[in-house]
Amino acid sequence: MGTIDGKSFIDRIDQMKTEIWVEGEKIAGMLSNHPAFKGILQTKAALYDLQNDPNIRNQMTFQVTEKGDPIGLSYLQPKTKEDLKRRRKMMERWAQHTHGLMGRSPDYMNTVIMSFASSSAALLKGKKNCFPENILALYEKAREQDLSFTHTFITPQINRSQYHFHYSKEPISAKVIDKNEQGIVIKGARLLATQGGITDEVLVYTAPRKFMESEEAFAFSIPSDTKGLKFICRESFVGGESHFNYPLSSRYEEMDSLVVFDNVLVPWDRVFFYDNVEASSDFMFLSSFHHFATHQVLTRQIVKTEFILGLAEMLVETINVQEYQHIQEKLSEIIIGLETMKALIEKSENDATLDEWGYMRPSLLPLQVATNIFPKIYPRFCEIIQLIGASGMVTLPTEAAFESEIKADLDHYLQGVNKPANERVKLFRLAWDLTMSSFGTRQTQYERYFFGDPIQLASNLYNHYPLDEYVKKMNEFLTSS
Repeated sequence: MGTIDGKSFIDRIDQMKTEIWVEGEKIAGMLSNHPAFKGILQTKAALYDLQNDPNIRNQMTFQVTEKGDPIGLSYLQPKTKEDLKRRRKMMERWAQHTHGLMGRSPDYMNTVIMSFASSSAALLKGKKNCFPENILALYEKAREQDLSFTHTFITPQINRSQYHFHYSKEPISAKVIDKNEQGIVIKGARLLATQGGITDEVLVYTAPRKFMESEEAFAFSIPSDTKGLKFICRESFVGGESHFNYPLSSRYEEMDSLVVFDNVLVPWDRVFFYDNVEASSDFMFLSSFHHFATHQVLTRQIVKTEFILGLAEMLVETINVQEYQHIQEKLSEIIIGLETMKALIEKSENDATLDEWGYMRPSLLPLQVATNIFPKIYPRFCEIIQLIGASGMVTLPTEAAFESEIKADLDHYLQGVNKPANERVKLFRLAWDLTMSSFGTRQTQYERYFFGDPIQLASNLYNHYPLDEYVKKMNEFLTSS
């Protein structure tokens, strides 16, 4: 079948009977009509339509065989540097369509599935309780049916002390509690499924950590409407359907959810591994997961930074503050961040190498540097938007106000240097929605912790950086005559 269009995607999600809870109520009816999901589903549908645009289809898809159906390029297993760049160009198009604000656009999880099929399957071959053939089967099914995925791998926050063990009669963190002829049985919960419940499947795996119990060391993928599986959502950050009032949350609010497994049976043909702590570590750290997933994320974050830079400059021009050096300095901060990220992704591609299975992996070190930089600079970029906008970020009438009898007052008092009042307010509402609304502050927190604890990310970079060659040079200098 290959690539699907937007209508097919929405129809498929609407036909599922996924158990989703929002504000204490179980959703009934079609998800595409629900206020919490309507905007994001329409945006995702537009992405699927984009890959079928006849004008750019050859830039968005590839074919496994000459006569095969077109498949989304994010599923491509790259074997050359050109393949890597081709993937990036495709991901850029999708990111530009969402301005980098959809952290779980389909290409992220497509990339994850592709990376696991390209390396984890081989890493697990012949190991205890491992079924690498199921990973390959999922990859083939996903690309042929253009499936959408969410994933969950974080345990609930109970006690974060690394030396604390929490005992409970009933599992809190999802665990294997039984196995039978049909498969393994999972009970407990996992965080943090972004777009949980509004995808075809949920990929479940365990992020390796100290003192992991073997019952928690598993990985599998199952349909989102599997019996016993429920998604408990946080409060929706969709402010409303008006693109004037809520230009971002009305389109890109993704929702995050707690995933609860109530004696969920995972069929054997869906299990990648279970009861194997070593496999859990290999699955994440020795596979190409971090190489390819980070490459996709950095592509999106670059587009997001470009969006922020454009917004910042438009604010500057609208209130005519270009001449001030402190404004120029602030805009330069964003420019420096943008060009640094671009350089890092190009270096990752230029330094890419073939792995032992013949796939071209982008160099991980530049990508690791980027994952340490962006969580620090993104909150600063949001602060810069707030500082430029100043009081203008607060005095923001709604679309309805411009349609009322006070329109003349608003037109007079809220105009900009080069914009009428309604356009100026529309711009400032965009800046507010990006940096100050519930949607915007969630974006900041999301980017801070996208790849986990920033301190751990820094430690990983330090521990994997080739420092020996620099120490050797120091020793040579100190011992030279």
